[in-house]
Amino acid sequence: MNRKAYLEELNNKSVEELSQELVSAKKELFNLRFQNATNQLKNTARIKEVRRNIARIQTVISSKAE
Repeated sequence: MNRKAYLEELNNKSVEELSQELVSAKKELFNLRFQNATNQLKNTARIKEVRRNIARIQTVISSKAE
């Protein structure tokens, strides 16, 4: 999914949905880091992508809180 479509999708969600998506993204990041530490991760760029998605989610949550 491209960045603009992902941002539009995030902006259309409620804060509760965004919070749940944030939790699942953090779990995914933990699993990716674990796989990377045990040399099981094939696509290491996925870690960077998930980190950026977490930042995007947090940004949308904070902008909706204002």
